[in-house]
Amino acid sequence: MSEADVISATQIIKKLPTIIGHIPHILKGMRITNNTDKKKMVGLGLCFEEAVKKNPQGIAILYQDRSIQYKALNQWSNQIAHFLSAKGIKKGDCVAVLIENRPELLATVYACAKIGAVSAMLNTSQKGRVLTHSVNLVNPKLIIAGEECISNYDDVRHNTHIEDVNHLYLADLDTLKISYEAPRGWQNLSQEISTHSKVNPLNTKNIFRDDPCFYLYTSGTTGLPKAVVFNHGRFMKIYGAFGITAVRLKKNDRMYVPLPFYHATALGGCLSSVIAGNATLILTRKFSVTNFWKDIKAYGATSFGYVGELCRYLVEQPMRENERDHKVRIIVGNGLRPSIWKKFKNRFNIKKVMEFYGSSEGNIGFTNLLNFDQTVGMCPLPYAIVKYDKETDSPLKNEKGQLVKVPKGEVGLLIGCITDENPFHGYTDAAKTRSTILENVFEKGDKWFNSGDIMRNMGYRHAQFIDRTGDTFRWKGENVSTTEVEMLLEEMKEIREAIVYGVEIPNTEGRAGMASIGISVAENTLDFKGLLNKLQENMPDYAIPVFLSINKQVELTQTFKHLKAPLKEQGFDLQRNQNSVYVRLPKSDGYVKLTESIQEKIERGEYRY
Repeated sequence: MSEADVISATQIIKKLPTIIGHIPHILKGMRITNNTDKKKMVGLGLCFEEAVKKNPQGIAILYQDRSIQYKALNQWSNQIAHFLSAKGIKKGDCVAVLIENRPELLATVYACAKIGAVSAMLNTSQKGRVLTHSVNLVNPKLIIAGEECISNYDDVRHNTHIEDVNHLYLADLDTLKISYEAPRGWQNLSQEISTHSKVNPLNTKNIFRDDPCFYLYTSGTTGLPKAVVFNHGRFMKIYGAFGITAVRLKKNDRMYVPLPFYHATALGGCLSSVIAGNATLILTRKFSVTNFWKDIKAYGATSFGYVGELCRYLVEQPMRENERDHKVRIIVGNGLRPSIWKKFKNRFNIKKVMEFYGSSEGNIGFTNLLNFDQTVGMCPLPYAIVKYDKETDSPLKNEKGQLVKVPKGEVGLLIGCITDENPFHGYTDAAKTRSTILENVFEKGDKWFNSGDIMRNMGYRHAQFIDRTGDTFRWKGENVSTTEVEMLLEEMKEIREAIVYGVEIPNTEGRAGMASIGISVAENTLDFKGLLNKLQENMPDYAIPVFLSINKQVELTQTFKHLKAPLKEQGFDLQRNQNSVYVRLPKSDGYVKLTESIQEKIERGEYRY
């Protein structure tokens, strides 16, 4: 156990002077975070309107060559909001949002928040059966889609339940300035809103903490994606504890966000920080390792949002002259691995890492308020880190049947106490919600949220993220549901059984997908290229297994569940696998048989994933 694994009292005391000058912000943020008044007006729409009042002429969004002031963005959102109300969208109704990172996305989200509609933030990488499921799961009254996503949606449109007249289209251009025609079967949103009022809707003052704001999708452990209820009270907690208390951006700050806004890191952590500081959000369509530092310099960014994958990609690039020539003073995100933390900070001259932790569905969150290295920070809410058995994928119990907290420096499962003040709102699927709650944990009648994440207790209410448990793993900055991938594999006639799990590739962030498959044809006749094509039709690229193992016998538990632990241990190491292993190499259109030579190249980093 290294010194980085724990925090001492001396370290805490040394950090205190750095926050004394920010006590007013901290107190204000804590008041907002700890509000339990269910009748108090709150919400994303109200927070955005407050930023508009404080900085009406300030730049709200920079995107490519577009610059949109707070006042203009607010008026645009108001027109969309009034149009939606005229279409019959009421508080609590769901609006499906399928737009990549561009100003139209945020204008739509703000509009929905203002009238109490729930934005279902569809993953723009989804297609086929998974996209159909995600849409129908939340029963949207209407969909607003960008031109860039129309093709995938039109492929499954006949399987959704949205009325034809409620399909709204936004061209992939500056829809505020350039006129366009919508394709057949779609309504032109820009044209539809043109006659509507630019004044703030009154509905914004009728939003309360328990009202849902977004549906965010998380990879389920029992099948297809689950929709998480992210309510306005949850946004206020992030806005108060993170945006106001911890990050503390100012009007002249500019935050560059290359992360998808269908994820909580961008939509919660980054957006709340920008609004809280009345600052500028620099939008980019997708992360580009080549253009990252060029964009940071060109836009004058003083901050950027990240996930661990992004940081790893950057630190693996050859050194460039301009990579320290920037104005960045704070970065905001999660998943920065302890193994590259200091290297990343030192190489790129990053002074402050505002790492945070909080799952889309969880009821607890951590913030690195004191700027310690290699930690997700501290949590003011009731939580515990308990002993966990990796072999059985379940928490350990003592002789009384209770869970056991780990000591300082040790690793265990993170759980969050569920109370009236700290509720768990769960999923749209009630059964999934129930399965995530642990009862009688430390005393009779108590209830705790099972985060599914393994953390290290660093002491003084600080923690360090270690790994995910169970049937979900993280790859390419995305959560992959093993059961979802297994279901799609087993739909193929050549595959009679599939077991999916994540395996580690040296010096690579997250876990690559690997599938142990039983096949109904001879191995030498299996159409690997056709198999990959079928997977590409139905799932995003990050979810497609990198490795395939042709299994001959599957080890089962006494309850006939697949025993994944041995498979995870074997990984793709040919010395530990009795079965043939195939690999999808980067930019390949199929799978090739793994050889010792290829394995060595993968492990040396000659093939980059």
